[in-house]
Amino acid sequence: MPRISPTLASQAATYLAERDPLLRPVIERVGLCTIRPNRNYYQELVDAIISQQLSVHAARSIEQRFRELFGGSFPTAEQILSSDVDSLRGIGFSRAKASYVLDLAQHIVDGKVRFDHLDALPNEAVIAELTAVKGIGVWTAHMFLMFCMGRADILPVGDLGIRNGIRQLYGFADAPTPQQITEVAAAHHWHPYESIASWYVWQSLDNAPAV
Repeated sequence: MPRISPTLASQAATYLAERDPLLRPVIERVGLCTIRPNRNYYQELVDAIISQQLSVHAARSIEQRFRELFGGSFPTAEQILSSDVDSLRGIGFSRAKASYVLDLAQHIVDGKVRFDHLDALPNEAVIAELTAVKGIGVWTAHMFLMFCMGRADILPVGDLGIRNGIRQLYGFADAPTPQQITEVAAAHHWHPYESIASWYVWQSLDNAPAV
């Protein structure tokens, strides 16, 4: 499956600008999508759990202490399992997040989450595998597919920024439902670039993610 790249971002911008007149001004103002995927899937998922409902600054601070707890390097799943909930709480994790990180590590050690085969899986299969881990919901899986794996055709229907952006751009009186978001994407021909269209919707807001 193609990953988001500068070439694909250029193709997507042209495609979307031609088909979606409401998104076109955003594309012209912002330029090409700057999502750049990486393959550090394990660390990205751990970081995703750490950063849930935290500011960027707070999340970075906890991640630094997390590394220090394991000698300064990002720990392996086996190293995480040598720790416990109380140790992780001592560096700023909530009890829930500590249990989530431990559950992810256990899934990895048990082979229930395997990063070596995710690239070959369709989107729904990746979502199913990841959401079997405590603390990883569909929203986190969507963000992982978009920003880490670079999948170009993800529509994060549960994201608050997407809901607010579509409400403003497409004239909804209230934040649209997931079904309405799906209908907007279909009516404006976002496929096969739903991730990039969503990125432009984020950029239309003042609090767009800096990606």
